[in-house]
Amino acid sequence: MKKNNEKEVGIVTKVSGPLIVAKNMQSAQVYDVVKVSDKRLTAEVIELRGDLASIQVYEETAGIGPGEPVYFTNEVLSVELGPGLIGSIFDGIQRPLDKIYEVNSKIIPAGIEVPKLDRNKKWKFEAIAKAGDEVSGGDVLGTVLETNIVKHKIMVPNNIKGKIIEIKSVEATIAESIVKLEKTNGEIIELTMIQSWPVRKKRPYKKKITPFKPMITGQRVIDTLFPIAIGGIAAVPGPFGSGKTVVQHQLAKWSDADIIVYVGCGERGNEMTDVLREFPQLKDPKTGESLMERTVLIANTSNMPVAAREASIYTGITIAEYYRDMGYKVALMADSTSRWAEALREMSSRLEEMPGEEGYPAYLGSRLAEFYERAGLVECLGNGSREGAVTVIGAVSPPGGDTSEPVSQATLRIVKVFWGLSASLAYRRHFPAVDWIRSYSLYQDQVGEYLDNHVHSDWTEEVNEFRKLLQEEVGLEEIVRLVGIDSLSFQDRVKLLTAQMIREDYLHQNAFNEIDTYTSTNKQYYMMRVILTWYEKALEALENGISFKTIETSEAKAVIGRYKYVPEENVTREYNNIVKLINDEFIKEDE
Repeated sequence: MKKNNEKEVGIVTKVSGPLIVAKNMQSAQVYDVVKVSDKRLTAEVIELRGDLASIQVYEETAGIGPGEPVYFTNEVLSVELGPGLIGSIFDGIQRPLDKIYEVNSKIIPAGIEVPKLDRNKKWKFEAIAKAGDEVSGGDVLGTVLETNIVKHKIMVPNNIKGKIIEIKSVEATIAESIVKLEKTNGEIIELTMIQSWPVRKKRPYKKKITPFKPMITGQRVIDTLFPIAIGGIAAVPGPFGSGKTVVQHQLAKWSDADIIVYVGCGERGNEMTDVLREFPQLKDPKTGESLMERTVLIANTSNMPVAAREASIYTGITIAEYYRDMGYKVALMADSTSRWAEALREMSSRLEEMPGEEGYPAYLGSRLAEFYERAGLVECLGNGSREGAVTVIGAVSPPGGDTSEPVSQATLRIVKVFWGLSASLAYRRHFPAVDWIRSYSLYQDQVGEYLDNHVHSDWTEEVNEFRKLLQEEVGLEEIVRLVGIDSLSFQDRVKLLTAQMIREDYLHQNAFNEIDTYTSTNKQYYMMRVILTWYEKALEALENGISFKTIETSEAKAVIGRYKYVPEENVTREYNNIVKLINDEFIKEDE
């Protein structure tokens, strides 16, 4: 970044928390990065009126007053992209917190400047392209083994086109030249392993593809009832204590994404501390390596400067897009977009803008849409036919769990999957606490067709039967509350028993049990099938004169309850045993 241009210096005229107003800013442009005072606090221009600029400061402004200088950088807020991102922990504007900790272990010093990516570490670059190749933005020049899991593809920056003059496999730092390129205008340039990209600008691609393939999470209530497609967008709203963060942790660990970008946006410090402590210790179930070997963490807790919270999700999505362009499936967890919206509201009120509903700015909906629309399944730029995806899962923390508030409503107008969490389910220790009545997924048709073709031909049929039973349970329970259980027919009481089995034996999942914490789609199918087999046979048994008491105390019912703890390799065998038990039980009673 350029140092200050002494001829162009603004003067602070007003300070209002993280917002300052400066004069003599005619040369500035909106979203330019500036340095405030001789402390050189990082800030960004967000509004211009004549020679006055409103500037949001990404650091603590204590001690700043009118008359202080504002230095121009003539650059926009950008992230550095290259080897070293994976396994790192950044703040909202991509400052590495571990490096800052080495400088000062107690606080983040004002105006501290440390390289975003390590300039000293050497990486082994393996060239793929060769001298004489014509290349353009997105073409892969070579690879670097970033971690034991992630092969980092070094790509031509998006705005460059030309002919390779020299390229070699070499061990080098990210700032050293690895390629000499002759641009189309004859200019010779050198390329390194690092490139920069503005966080507020989406990275380009060839074309967007309609998501159709499910992102398998291993969480039964999600994969079965409310699936999300690879490249899809989902919201997880819920009141305090309902398990939003835990759901995101499960998805980060078990979903079939290649890269995880976790943005802790305005959450409590102790929650992010848990993430920072636990993620390095968690074993990636696919590879056996540490989960941090494919994770990027962005921590901007509630006690950190509010303006940086607003920038943090843009930093996260830009890093996610970069790995998408390599052809990876990336899952971005934003926890939580409500805290991000609160940062927007605070900055908007300090700018004295006309408030919208509940004080949020009128542009809340468009900013949320701008963020979520950067997700998707795309055909990447460059040689070959690479497909990459960014799947965005945003937690929403509505006050009191009231999803009629503006952030939840604006989010629901954009996302296609709604996993509404229920406090009452969470308090009953039902995990995941996804409310199966309120939640929905608009990817059901595409994903259902894929699972019909790749798991079992009647997957969708089984899922629809589950949904029907859960919906009917609600109506039957209303009747029971009004006039008692004796008013129901035995067929309806069998339905209630089956719905209870679906809730307790299927939708409830034990995250602390090494078998039950993850369920493959194959096992999910057999678990659905065995419950519906019991239901069908129980109705037949009633028609054949077997007493409801016998059905209610069925031994098979208890065995089905333990089926979720059966290891994956024994699923089919145990399914056949349970079906035989059901048949033997009801046929024997019939005789």
